[in-house]
Amino acid sequence: MRKYIGIPVLLLLLAGCARKEVIPEEASKPVLSSISVLEKDLVLLQGGSCELNFTVNSPSYSFNYDVTSSECQVLLRKPGGLLPTGVRIASVAAGQLPGTYTALLADTGGDTAYDENVSLCIQISPVGGAYVSSAAFHVKSERKQPETYTQTGLPVVYVDTEARAPIVSKEEYVAASMYILGEGGQEDLQPVTCSVRGRGNTTWSWPKKPYLVKLDEKTSVLDMPKHKRWILLANFMDRTLMRNLVSMKLSSMTSLAWTPRCRPVELVLNGRHVGSYLLIEQVRVDKNRVNITEMKAEDNSGDAVTGGYLLELDFHYDNEVQWVDAHGGSFQWGQESGIPFGVKYPDPEDLTSAQLDYIKGYIAKAASTLYGEQFTDPSEGYAAYLDVDSFIDYWLVYELMCNHELGNPGSVHMHKDRGGKLVAGPCWDFDWGILSFYTSAGETQLVNRNAIWYGRLFQDPVFAEKVKARFNELLPQLQTIPDYMDQCEALLTESAKLNFKMWNPAEDRSMNGGHIINGDENLSFHDAVQRLKHNYEKHLQVMQEKL
Repeated sequence: MRKYIGIPVLLLLLAGCARKEVIPEEASKPVLSSISVLEKDLVLLQGGSCELNFTVNSPSYSFNYDVTSSECQVLLRKPGGLLPTGVRIASVAAGQLPGTYTALLADTGGDTAYDENVSLCIQISPVGGAYVSSAAFHVKSERKQPETYTQTGLPVVYVDTEARAPIVSKEEYVAASMYILGEGGQEDLQPVTCSVRGRGNTTWSWPKKPYLVKLDEKTSVLDMPKHKRWILLANFMDRTLMRNLVSMKLSSMTSLAWTPRCRPVELVLNGRHVGSYLLIEQVRVDKNRVNITEMKAEDNSGDAVTGGYLLELDFHYDNEVQWVDAHGGSFQWGQESGIPFGVKYPDPEDLTSAQLDYIKGYIAKAASTLYGEQFTDPSEGYAAYLDVDSFIDYWLVYELMCNHELGNPGSVHMHKDRGGKLVAGPCWDFDWGILSFYTSAGETQLVNRNAIWYGRLFQDPVFAEKVKARFNELLPQLQTIPDYMDQCEALLTESAKLNFKMWNPAEDRSMNGGHIINGDENLSFHDAVQRLKHNYEKHLQVMQEKL
């Protein structure tokens, strides 16, 4: 006999169910079901690295991405589950947004090229090898070509111009890209876009060319601070390959406001190894270089017009804004007696007439005061216009290296900040006749005793005494330079072997009446370095005797 529940009872049961509290189930754990990679095509230089950005579908999903851990859950896999051999995950870092990550992929440095599809995988189960994989992305290696592979221990700079266009002008830039393989523990530079042109005066006329590289964006290069502009000095005439390197080392020992940082490198231009170069910071106004106030178009009066200015004294007289100051000094330019000044900053298109008038007037006043009757007066004489300490240290670097171009003058720099005095520096261009007794009397005499304004400055006994005291203060450091030359020789020996198979520095005689310039062009690399050391030590002794 069937029993039926009456309607009243049924209603009571339904009401009871409605009143019953629903107990929520335990919150489910985040589930990883998909990975999305943002890059589809990656190119890795030999020994280089690049970033792969990826996201997971569940931002709160937690996994071990510490690649140094044996329990790391992230890996790369090829189709079929094989692991790639030419590339690895160097690190993984969480992004700023939940669920976003950046993996650093690193080339393992082998010589075998690869061109394959790879997926990024996260292991979701330690048992059974269960993975979640991204869609495949393309990874390709770019190996050094045998004809351009240079194992000298120096970083290798690769510059490739658009359509392999030649660099034939000092005025016209050529579009290019640049990357660096950082040997000796130095960081790589991933490919960056840039423009390249020639540079230099005499040096541009020689077979091995120097270049100016202008990056599209400010970038740190070989651990040097970010900037767009970099110079590749050819050092064609320098059998030692270290005259500029040693000179910058000396300058860095002084109190000069800034010395260009530099690194010896190999240069591969459009696939061809073209020799040993010095990658060096260009002299520019910047917080990391010549750190002076940047001028504006409206800075035309009062304190604002007083700086900053970057000047170059150069007998080539090839600056766009230039003049000869005849208020002091004995340098002869053409039919005029005086010193050639040029404005490097502000740029010619930005320099106003008021600013030019100001700096020309300041130079004229400083020179006329220096050559005036009261020039030694500590408050009204030259010291009111010149930063004396910088002029002393600047002179010492030029004298120590027997660089006679302080007196020509060539590539001599001064700068003036807002409200400040005229400051000597930075040092630049130490290759012609450096520590060469062929071009100076440095074996027995001071070389720059009468260079530009220094002939007059040394007539002040107080200045002469300050130079002597500063020299003696620096002497313990200056005596370490021969050891530094030995270190440079060890660093550059392999580079020199390759470089001098390509270039003959004795060809510099074509610019010097048929006579070699530095005197060591026909020596071996080792003998040239030994001669450089000997000449430095000899002239250091001369300075101790003559100051």
